[in-house]
Amino acid sequence: MAAWLLGVNTLKIQPFKLPSLGPHDARVRMKAVGICGSDVHYLKTLQCAHFVVKKPMVIGHECAGIIEEVGSEVKNLVPGDRVALEPGISCWRCDLCKEGRYNLCPEMKFFATPPVHGSLANQVVHPADLCFKLPDNVSLEEGAMCEPLSVGVHACRRANIGPETNVLVMGAGPIGLVTMLSARAFGAPRIIIVDVDDYRLSVAKDLGANEVVKVSTNLQDVAQEVVLIHQAMGTGVDVTFDCAGFNKTMSTALSATRPGGKVCLVGMGHNEMTVPLTPAAAREVDVIGVFRYKNTWPLCIEFLRSGKIDVKPLITHRFGFSQKEIEEAFETSAAGSTAIKVMFNL
Repeated sequence: MAAWLLGVNTLKIQPFKLPSLGPHDARVRMKAVGICGSDVHYLKTLQCAHFVVKKPMVIGHECAGIIEEVGSEVKNLVPGDRVALEPGISCWRCDLCKEGRYNLCPEMKFFATPPVHGSLANQVVHPADLCFKLPDNVSLEEGAMCEPLSVGVHACRRANIGPETNVLVMGAGPIGLVTMLSARAFGAPRIIIVDVDDYRLSVAKDLGANEVVKVSTNLQDVAQEVVLIHQAMGTGVDVTFDCAGFNKTMSTALSATRPGGKVCLVGMGHNEMTVPLTPAAAREVDVIGVFRYKNTWPLCIEFLRSGKIDVKPLITHRFGFSQKEIEEAFETSAAGSTAIKVMFNL
């Protein structure tokens, strides 16, 4: 059984025919699946960025479970192993895959990105090399959190975060928070986080932000808010992560970052933006794009195992796998307010 997206605001638990198990595959019983903002987008609009749902699709991609069966060529996993799943299957033949940037593969087959089915199901079949064993002290829920955490880890790698990098994070939603946690794990000494919402800022402070700055949604306020950000940082902003991706957040990011610094665009709120690019270019501020992640699961798992990152406080709501509960879970996630990460326990 699986949660099928059948139309706008229509999710139904229905039978799902598993693909056959190939020699390099594993069949995994799903135990923990998180709801991502993209899942909510698909439910509300049948669309996320340029991906459009044209026929019924199983939803979900942040997941972990227990190995039930492995293919004949699989040597590193056995039934009973607890694993976190990396949801994207690249072709490994194109130039981007060969140069190691497989996250940009044009043939990527990614859970719950149309027309590929997702993982909010009792079981899935997935390549064994994308199933990563969890240490005994890392739970299945934490395993599922490796997916959003990977976005933060990949962003920190792209921006070369280290012990000399002071970081500004725009947006204290789930991705802003995992980016903050990742930056700290990479050694960032000072992190400021910005949001419009008091509750999210209080969570960010509890999770270790040095300072938080509350901002408005009004574009006219950028200049004075940049002053507040600089006062809170007390030194230059070396790297800004825009984890929202709106005109205002990107304008603030470009204006607040020091000359020679970097702005990393993580969130994808607006497809097109009007931003002060020329003044930023005149200060040689580099703009870096981020799309998903690559080779992040081993490091995420190590951060969780060692305790350098604790994602448990991000999981605010839990639901079972019934028709009533999947509907409630998506409503909870879409409403925002006090929901950060909504998790299914299957």
